[in-house]
Amino acid sequence: MKQEQSSTDQQQAIESAVLRRLIEHLQSHTDVQNIDLMNLAGFCRNCLAKWYSAAAEEQGQPLTYDQAREIIYGMPYERWKARYQTPATPEQQERFKGT
Repeated sequence: MKQEQSSTDQQQAIESAVLRRLIEHLQSHTDVQNIDLMNLAGFCRNCLAKWYSAAAEEQGQPLTYDQAREIIYGMPYERWKARYQTPATPEQQERFKGT
């Protein structure tokens, strides 16, 4: 039983490290637009924030969507949007409609 718990703890620690790395990566690659992420991978920073908020709720740690977005974006969403978000091109919008 102790071996199983250790394995579970290790897996959770690894998964936590991977999520932190993904968040840091997205924060440092502000040139990557959410619509591009959605078109290529089917998820974006906002999706991560929703998942983060839902997981926090499941653990009994209420976290609003806006609070989760600030964690994912590394700043308030409106500030990130004003600094880094560019208008979607017609091609990006068309591709998004197909997803």
